[in-house]
Amino acid sequence: MKENDLPQTKLSRGKIVAAGLLSGLVAALLLTLCLLLLRNLFGVPTPSELVGDRLAPLLPVDTFIKLLVQFGGYNHLKQIGFGSVVAGQLVVGALGGLLYALISTRERPRQAARPLPFGTNRRGLVFIIIFVGGLWLASLLLLWPVLGTSYSGRPPGPATASTIIALLFTYAVFGLALVVCYGLLTNHAPEQAAAAPIGRRAVLASGVGVVLAVAAGALMRRLYGLATFSYDGTQYKGADVQYVTPADKFYVVTKNVIDPQAERDNWRLEIAGMVDRPRSYTFAELAALPAVTQETTLMCISNEVGGGLMSNAVWKGVALRGLLEAAGPQSGVKEILLHGVDNYTDTFALEKALDPTTLVVYEMNGAPLAQRHGYPVRVIVPGLFGEKNVKWITRIELVAEDAQGFYERQGWGPNFVIPTHARIDAPDFGKPVAIGAGIALKGVAFAGSRGVSKVEVSLDDGKTWQAAQINTPGTKLTWALWHYDWRPDKPGEYKLVVRATDGDGAPQPAEERGTVPQGSTGYHKVTARVMA
Repeated sequence: MKENDLPQTKLSRGKIVAAGLLSGLVAALLLTLCLLLLRNLFGVPTPSELVGDRLAPLLPVDTFIKLLVQFGGYNHLKQIGFGSVVAGQLVVGALGGLLYALISTRERPRQAARPLPFGTNRRGLVFIIIFVGGLWLASLLLLWPVLGTSYSGRPPGPATASTIIALLFTYAVFGLALVVCYGLLTNHAPEQAAAAPIGRRAVLASGVGVVLAVAAGALMRRLYGLATFSYDGTQYKGADVQYVTPADKFYVVTKNVIDPQAERDNWRLEIAGMVDRPRSYTFAELAALPAVTQETTLMCISNEVGGGLMSNAVWKGVALRGLLEAAGPQSGVKEILLHGVDNYTDTFALEKALDPTTLVVYEMNGAPLAQRHGYPVRVIVPGLFGEKNVKWITRIELVAEDAQGFYERQGWGPNFVIPTHARIDAPDFGKPVAIGAGIALKGVAFAGSRGVSKVEVSLDDGKTWQAAQINTPGTKLTWALWHYDWRPDKPGEYKLVVRATDGDGAPQPAEERGTVPQGSTGYHKVTARVMA
């Protein structure tokens, strides 16, 4: 008799489908719980985070901006992306359970008479191995460029290894849970699946699923409390702007759903690539090097004219030049490629890296860096937009090619030099002002690493200009604070405008340009209403 002619076990298709889907869903919930536990306890990235980091740089910048607008900002987009991958895990898990049920219950009777543990059989076991192994290999192929992520601060090599092992472990847990749950639902024997009273077992399995869902939900709520949603996009502007921005008010832009909680003991800084003497520094070794303290203002490339994605701080660290010279750059190096522990990357020219003002810092305003600002170590690159000032830096690689970083691959740039900006911070002209009232206009001006030499104010929409007083000039690397005393003598609507001149004598660009792809330009304008 041929194998195909052997009698097949008669099964209830409805029970098979129900048991398979339920088993797959329960196993997927356990998988999700394990992933969240590893993320919470050891900083191992979840697929939800890795998929976002893998796909985001591949989106053209115009598409990226359209998505931000469509979904109401970066935070909402990150939430939707994270949730979509979690939902996808549950759907794939349920479908895997269904396939396992259909395949394992078609075993030949003679084979089914000698079932393996928990009622599976060779056909079912082969499917589980192929399914779990296929998911694992597919994950590695898709996510390979971002597997070096470690939210606890491990160097890229060990981080990649731990992520690979964690994915294999959690997928194996899924496979085992699927087999066990389906076996319990069907009374441990495929040939008995049709007659097994699965109703009570289904209720029990559903209860287990609910418990797992509640546990996973509790972990997700805890992680949500650590998420960047409460501070991503923080701006610093208004009447109370200080020359040195307090760390808790310093502007923040981050790609992460949850920023790294890097641990000093895990963290290392590698100097690698085209160097004669590759180096690796612990935090203690880095902090023992001769230190530099420097005031530097940072500004995000997505800061609009008049926006508050700009802040100033006092940074302490070591000159990047010294680290590179100790490693011995080889001939032909063109750029340095920086890697954060969150797998963020960016680049700038070797000449900029050798500038003595380019720093690797570990203190901000006299205190260790806050987690959201790059603890334990970040890079400060005066004159270039904030995306070049990589946080949670863990590897500095010298390369010969024109490499591209996380956002460069979207199409930002190619020029990342900060143009001159000036803005009016106060007062708030939401209400009319009275004729003859003394009004103190004030704000900030910033010109990257060129300093600010002059600030001017226009009270007639740019037709005429008056010099403002720079009361806090700062340095070439910082913003300047200015004010102008105005006493309107006529009622009406006034168009107030401000502009600055940099330290090299170049005027602020008047051309109005959006933030994409090289940063905004133009004059900041406000309207004041004067009443008799």
